[in-house]
Amino acid sequence: MKARKIGDLLQEKGYITQQHLDDALSEQKVSGKRLGELLVEQGAITEDQLIETVSERLSIPKVSIASMVLDPRVVELVPVHIARRYTLIPIFAIGNSLTLAMSDPLNIIAIDEIRYISSLNIQRAVATASEINEAIDKYYSVADSMNQIIGTDEEELPVEAAEINENLVQEANSPIIKLVNLIIKKAVKDKSSDIHFEPEENQMRIRYRIDGVMREEAAPPKSMQNELISRIKIASNLDVSEKRLPQDGRFMISVDGSSIDLRVSTLPTIHGEKVVIRILDRRNLMLSFGQLGFSKRIEDRWNGLIRKPEGLVLISGPTSSGKTSTLYTTLQEVNTIEKNIVTIEDPVEYSLPLIIQIQINEKAGLTFPSVLRSILRQNPDIIMVGEVRDVETARLAIRSSLTGHLVFSTIHTNDAISTLSRLLDMGLEGYVVGSAVKGVLAQRLVRVNCPDCLRSYKPSDVALQTAALADLADEFDFRHGTGCPKCKNTGFKGQTGIFEFLEITPAIADAIANSAPLSRIKNMARSNGYVPLFEMGLEKLTAGTVCLEELLRQTSNIEDYYDPNSDVVVRTEHAYPV
Repeated sequence: MKARKIGDLLQEKGYITQQHLDDALSEQKVSGKRLGELLVEQGAITEDQLIETVSERLSIPKVSIASMVLDPRVVELVPVHIARRYTLIPIFAIGNSLTLAMSDPLNIIAIDEIRYISSLNIQRAVATASEINEAIDKYYSVADSMNQIIGTDEEELPVEAAEINENLVQEANSPIIKLVNLIIKKAVKDKSSDIHFEPEENQMRIRYRIDGVMREEAAPPKSMQNELISRIKIASNLDVSEKRLPQDGRFMISVDGSSIDLRVSTLPTIHGEKVVIRILDRRNLMLSFGQLGFSKRIEDRWNGLIRKPEGLVLISGPTSSGKTSTLYTTLQEVNTIEKNIVTIEDPVEYSLPLIIQIQINEKAGLTFPSVLRSILRQNPDIIMVGEVRDVETARLAIRSSLTGHLVFSTIHTNDAISTLSRLLDMGLEGYVVGSAVKGVLAQRLVRVNCPDCLRSYKPSDVALQTAALADLADEFDFRHGTGCPKCKNTGFKGQTGIFEFLEITPAIADAIANSAPLSRIKNMARSNGYVPLFEMGLEKLTAGTVCLEELLRQTSNIEDYYDPNSDVVVRTEHAYPV
């Protein structure tokens, strides 16, 4: 019986129409591509539908690589450059047979080449190209790909420290460009926030910051350091010859069809220039308050606050605590055609529609205070000041909020209550702070337990005592990630926010104006629903979202959460006896 064609099978299943098939066949005559590949590109079918049909047509099993854990020793049987060239990956070996997951199981050349390399009989399975490429990125190390690009012989690329071959780093097919692209794309796929290129005396170190924690990655040889840094500087439009002063730049790169904005900072060190690339992925910008980690109670109160007609609203927290994400999400929430919104940022991290964004340039005299004075003449409804850094900026922000503008800004403090102390320490009068500030949101980012290896456990006695939960350990179901391939054996996958919200009521405003101690203001805030960071984190601890050690790592000032005049510690929903 004559085998049916893929196009006929797809039609029989109702996946495509005759018109889809005719269009794809016409395109195939021009491009020479496979019919299934063209139908996927045209959006007529999905990859899964194609693979299902190919599996049925060829009587070859379909596999889901995402649900499998591959043995690294099996993966090593096929070199990375061959796996990428033919879009395949070995999934298991039994006896004298090696099974390959292939996007094109009819590629006899690939099968013969791997049979020759491995000296094994080849069995075929079919999987989607995207799943295979993801598995290649996951199971083959960056070092494997680097060796493919630069070769294992370092002498092939001699580089003198004083002589930089700029023509080499600008050639489109040069190893340097491929290497930089590989490092950046790997960082984006790993959801890194930063890439650190750190020169040392005898080596070049590369580290990614993933979920707030630095992780070391494979690095090229020290001999390539100067060319690597020069390539990044050229792409960022920086002065390659200037190595004695810090420089800042930016450039764009496309990863999986999405444009990624990269901010570059260089810093001279004794062993060469250190380069940090900040990764700004616009796909991570369109978030809701719930996705950021807001509880329903805080989200409702925050939504009420940010819609006030005037006042100063502050977001506090240390560096890399997610303040910028919260600020941009807030701006998107209040952004309408009826509002004139102006921002002053250093730097402008993301471009937002319908919002006027101004980049600070201190060398040109464009500072926070100078710009703030000017934009008040632009009749804004809402002003966003990137950061309150000094008393002059603070005074202008408060003055703007007292003259009918809603002002958003960030400030570096430990919690919401200490933000008031920080403003007073700057020299601002208490009655001014009490009148202008409408609310403070403090936050931290904590790593989320990996859902694929989540297990119950008992924290150490030290952690329980630090959290004042030693006597209450039986009332909590403590859970953490034990480590698995999906979280790269870290036990964590992603981050979420922990937030505390202080709303400045008339009574609290009077207390600030009358220089009341912070302890009294904290007690007043408690009675109005204020819950400190650690106690808000207990909600996520109870839900199994975070582990106790991670919560303590980000909210270490637990001693501040106790009421010295009480014999109980007030938790989020309950009062637990000490």
